[in-house]
Amino acid sequence: MAIKIFITDDHYMIVEGIRSLLQQEKDVEWMGHAMNAASCLGFLQQQQPDVILMDINLPDKSGIDLCQEVKGKYPDIHILGLSSFNQQSFIQKMMEHGASGYVLKNATREELLEAIEAVMKGQKFLSPEVSATNGRNEEIRIPVITRREKEVLALIAEGLTNSEIAEKLFVSTTTVDSHRKSLLAKFEAKNTATLIRMAAKFSFI
Repeated sequence: MAIKIFITDDHYMIVEGIRSLLQQEKDVEWMGHAMNAASCLGFLQQQQPDVILMDINLPDKSGIDLCQEVKGKYPDIHILGLSSFNQQSFIQKMMEHGASGYVLKNATREELLEAIEAVMKGQKFLSPEVSATNGRNEEIRIPVITRREKEVLALIAEGLTNSEIAEKLFVSTTTVDSHRKSLLAKFEAKNTATLIRMAAKFSFI
């Protein structure tokens, strides 16, 4: 079944740009767009998409506040914050108010699809360009990991050894060990148990 996508952004060129990137995808159903918060809420009274790409700056209401309102009324909708601002404060507030991820407006088609796929699985997603750890006093530090690291992480969570993971992914044990060390570093985890706990906290597994 196709994933139903809706976008809320007051810049028509952005709307058209993202629509053109996604319209040919057979697994994506484009439901339309809203130019402001009121139109978005009006649309949601009639239909609910699976994922909303939501601009942070809207003419009638902050996207951060709209995100909180939408999640309060429609908790099953996944929201991806959409902005040209690569700032920790925006990211943190958006995530605190219920967003499942945050992508920049210069995202590629592949990145958008990966973000949509991730949030549909209940995972968090941040654009690779977004630095989730810049800032000494930030409470939210969500690691950005690669698709292969996600695969390795899922298998680690299942309790597989490096050798078993290597066999399953058709790679060497050295490669798996490298991914494991990278994951430990990104999650600031000292051991596998902590890694799994942190990954679960951020809904990576």
